[in-house]
Amino acid sequence: MAARDLDERLLNYAVRVIKVVEALPSGLSGRRIGDQLLRSGTSVGAHYQEAQGAESSADFVHKLQVALKELRESVYWLSLIERAELLPAARLNDLIDEGKQLRAILSKSVVTAKQKMKAK
Repeated sequence: MAARDLDERLLNYAVRVIKVVEALPSGLSGRRIGDQLLRSGTSVGAHYQEAQGAESSADFVHKLQVALKELRESVYWLSLIERAELLPAARLNDLIDEGKQLRAILSKSVVTAKQKMKAK
């Protein structure tokens, strides 16, 4: 996958997360979970962009790992929203799946980057 395609997917993921957060019920749980999801789901792409401007290979790996951590967290919050039935599963399934696909891509990127660092 080209980096530009991943950039676009991460941006689209953030936009979709924003729309989910806006659709959550306005009660205490919806607000609290929404805050957490908004932070984690929209920061993934920002951390990935930071990785692109990393100052070293170690910095690149670190920033990718932070993006991956935020992605894992956002998938958790989306799954919780689904399980708690705060929104219909049909609204969340594709986004959860996209989060898992992006998680796999970033995980592989971290492994590859670490292997390249060791090879040097």
